[in-house]
Amino acid sequence: MTRRNRIFRLVHAVTATVILLVAASASFAQVSPIEISNPKLRSAEQEYLPQLQYLQHTIGETQFPLPFVLTRYVGVDPARQASLDPRGIEFVYFQNRMLLKTSGFYTAAFNSDQLSQNQRASRTFQEVIAPILGLVGNQLSLDMKCDGVGFEIAYHVRAPRNSSDFEGREILAVVFDRADAVAFVKASGNEQRQAILNRSNVYVDAKPFKLALGQKDPLSDETFGPAEVASNVPSPASTAGMREPIASPRFTPAPPPNTSHAATPDDLNGTGSLPHSPADVDRLQSQYQAQLDVLQKENGAQFHLVDYAPPSFALYHKQLVLQLTFRNPAAFEKSGSSIYKRAARSFDLFLAPQLKALVAKLPADQVQSLDFSILNNLGNEKDGSEAVEFICPLKAIQSFVEDGITSQELIDQSLVLVNGVRINLHLEIVE
Repeated sequence: MTRRNRIFRLVHAVTATVILLVAASASFAQVSPIEISNPKLRSAEQEYLPQLQYLQHTIGETQFPLPFVLTRYVGVDPARQASLDPRGIEFVYFQNRMLLKTSGFYTAAFNSDQLSQNQRASRTFQEVIAPILGLVGNQLSLDMKCDGVGFEIAYHVRAPRNSSDFEGREILAVVFDRADAVAFVKASGNEQRQAILNRSNVYVDAKPFKLALGQKDPLSDETFGPAEVASNVPSPASTAGMREPIASPRFTPAPPPNTSHAATPDDLNGTGSLPHSPADVDRLQSQYQAQLDVLQKENGAQFHLVDYAPPSFALYHKQLVLQLTFRNPAAFEKSGSSIYKRAARSFDLFLAPQLKALVAKLPADQVQSLDFSILNNLGNEKDGSEAVEFICPLKAIQSFVEDGITSQELIDQSLVLVNGVRINLHLEIVE
């Protein structure tokens, strides 16, 4: 065995060990209804809590070809944080539909030289999503009320090089209508399952994908009928509910009702803004990829950008955003602070001082908002890290870096989330 392979196997073994430890401690972990602000989602979580706990437990005991663990946030690599939030089953909104969403990590490490992207996604679908869908479909048959079922599964991809193995991550997301989720479980063969899959929404790393089960290449537009193409390729609003504060878009709970003067997602669009589509995201990513690569390579260490989630364009509530993910070098003691104090200090002491220099290096004029995600280290405590996210309108950012508004005025015009849950933040009060 070469030194390169020994190192790779050691790293992969450590990752798998972390995942297994998390899984072992998460038997009945479940999102509590009291944590959910949206009344419809909270009501569903409360009504079906026993079924969700049953699914959590049953999936945890299911034997997959490789270890799999439920986690609420798939954008953070399990090898890079001390613990994961294992509550990977919850109700969310997507395209104005309420879905039962399952998310987690699959410890496969596919070799990109041996398996195409479609083969990797197909393997993950058949080895993880299909068996879980069987369990979820049984609960839907027992009259669990929701509009559909969603999955978000992360897995690793190896890219062998001359002197080392580079390992990255892909995320497969699939959305079934309720009827199709039940029908898929009852389907008698791959032909019927493929037909159902063709009607569903499939994404790989947030891009629409025509998954072909068991094939090397994805399906082409010619393979799809006109109706299937229309249903599989999302409308401009189709990814509005998919976002990921760490690395890529994901499903998230709907924002809580606007009960104060704080910004709402629609406020971030600005007056007269038009909705955008995934094609706009792809166009900008292609146009500015070289500039973003230079930023990551030459200034990544200066700004503490994480290397596994490079700056990227995305859609959030029909608006174009530029996402950047940082690791805060400061450490917090969870028992000695609150999420509000940590969020305030993440902004005041880490993000705000570098905004002027950072914004000058970004193609910021191409988007409506900047989406900053900051990973905080919580020391050696049980919950080893958290993600604080600031989604700031471009106009407000520009005014702030030109000393036109204060930090609090910028926060008031922005959205602030901690681990995907929105909070109100008053900087001076919590300090």
